[in-house]
Amino acid sequence: MKKLAIVATISAAIIGLSACSKADPEVVVEMDQGNITKEEFYEELKAASGESVLHSLVYASILEDKYEVDDEQVDEQVNAMRDQYGEQFEMVLQQYGFASEDDYRATLRLHLLEQQAVTEDIEVSDDEIQLRYDRLFKEIEASHILVTDEDLANDLYDQLMDGADFGDLASEHSRDPGSAADNGSLGYFTAGDMVKEFEDVAYELAVDEISKPVESTHGWHIIKVTDIRDTEREIGSFEDMKAQLRTEIALPKVDETVAMTKMQSLLEGANIKVNIKEFEDLFTFEDIPELDQ
Repeated sequence: MKKLAIVATISAAIIGLSACSKADPEVVVEMDQGNITKEEFYEELKAASGESVLHSLVYASILEDKYEVDDEQVDEQVNAMRDQYGEQFEMVLQQYGFASEDDYRATLRLHLLEQQAVTEDIEVSDDEIQLRYDRLFKEIEASHILVTDEDLANDLYDQLMDGADFGDLASEHSRDPGSAADNGSLGYFTAGDMVKEFEDVAYELAVDEISKPVESTHGWHIIKVTDIRDTEREIGSFEDMKAQLRTEIALPKVDETVAMTKMQSLLEGANIKVNIKEFEDLFTFEDIPELDQ
């Protein structure tokens, strides 16, 4: 199965609440029914979103001080999402709570920084990175049958070896509704799009070859490769992509508890003191927000 590509929203928007001050009577809205001051605006924002905004601002400051994300990395993911949704791109951003593309980019950048933080201690070999890079130059078209029971998977494999039609068995038995409706077809994918166990097998198959059942976190797959083609999009140099590929490989290896501990240690090391009474205990490290991976 393809991994989810949508980045979860860390906060609905990062708004500069600190720029507002109770001592500042500046009017931000004028109307016949009465003016709205910056103080009133600040208090409403603080009550509605203050905690999440402060979390985002603090996380961003700490992570940007220690890690770095290239603009090209952000552009690549934004462009991929734009290509996927076409004219619906702006509408999809709004559905996921982003006020604008800039808001999405800011959240995406923070998400990439978090990924660097939680993966920097994960061991990834140079051979793993080289293999991921080499695979990027090929795209695989494949179909699969996904079941949850190993015995059923073996039985279906035997039927296929006896000449059963792959599409018919996928439509009848596969637990992946999206591909089952299309005779098991997954379309084209490249390195990093699938879970490791699936990818490793698919990239070793020849066209029209069928794999023995392979287990992943989703269940048992039987894979049939239907086409192999050169990747059309431009691939950067190995050195330019090495850090990004390392992070991508490391992410599935991250233990959630370890990731939470990592983020807690970064917060504790920042000597945070909140001077807004309502949020004085916001960073007491007893309830660190869960990271989306």
